[in-house]
Amino acid sequence: MTTDSNAQTTSSVDKSGRAIQEMFAGVAPRYDLLNHVLSGWLDHWWRRRAAAALAPRPGEEVLDLCCGTGDQAVQLARRGAKVVAADFCLPMLSLAQPKLRRLSPRKDSPSPQLAAADALCLPFASDRFSAATVSFGLRNVADLDRSLAELCRVLRPGGRLVVLEFTIPEPRLIRAAYLFYFQKILPRIGRLISPRGWAYNYLPDSVVEFPQRQSFLDRMAAADFTELRYDEQSAGTVCIYSAQTVPSGGSQ
Repeated sequence: MTTDSNAQTTSSVDKSGRAIQEMFAGVAPRYDLLNHVLSGWLDHWWRRRAAAALAPRPGEEVLDLCCGTGDQAVQLARRGAKVVAADFCLPMLSLAQPKLRRLSPRKDSPSPQLAAADALCLPFASDRFSAATVSFGLRNVADLDRSLAELCRVLRPGGRLVVLEFTIPEPRLIRAAYLFYFQKILPRIGRLISPRGWAYNYLPDSVVEFPQRQSFLDRMAAADFTELRYDEQSAGTVCIYSAQTVPSGGSQ
């Protein structure tokens, strides 16, 4: 396996909309618990770092795409953003709703709005959002390039995008230990905690197939994003990708 040469458009895992919806609906009741346990509670820290990388200004309208149970939307709202949290899995949105309601209201941070939305065909006007995040979601879409194009469409000129996603560590020894845990231990823990634990066989497969580091930046560039960079976290097991749309009147 390689880490940066896997930018293929075909996949050996089923990423059809129906399959992904059913899988996440099945794991939704234990989704947060499994995220915390399987990451050693680092998922909170990764999301805070992603929110810091986006650096939303108070009152700025931000899209949190593939929002799941709303943890990233919470981090953005706490920074004062006006958040639209979108996902196409309704059971996930149902779990996000009470989290977002519990947020302390602030004059410069209205309560986040929930939206049922497919990442391949976003129901938002072009140039609507100043910024957007996707946390652990783009590797699940059936057409990565189409989803990136949709994100580019709904962002304003000069709009920022931050993507938080798993990666395979590059140092040989760390990589070997990580893959052993990821492919052998993690699915077993998933089966113990969740009645749909088989879904956690999909997780390592989807991560290995997803374009990583420079390969993912290349896909973002093909969707007309610029100012591309990635920052590794936790020994290269996670990357925070940052980009922006071309500013008004600007050129790439």
